[in-house]
Amino acid sequence: MSGLLSSILYLLAGAVIGAVASYFITRKSFEKQLKENPPINEKMIRAMYAQMGRKPSEAQIRQIMKTMGQ
Repeated sequence: MSGLLSSILYLLAGAVIGAVASYFITRKSFEKQLKENPPINEKMIRAMYAQMGRKPSEAQIRQIMKTMGQ
């Protein structure tokens, strides 16, 4: 009986350790991705409009930022 109980405890301990390790690894990976590929900002929107040969108004830029949820 004690062998079964210790096996269950080892399994639970391994699961907890795995969950904590995967949380930190995923968090670090996500922060690295954000650093390498930052979310779009107003400067990028202006550049995109310039490539299309247009000059955006502030209202258009605010609208795009609002649409993207930033």
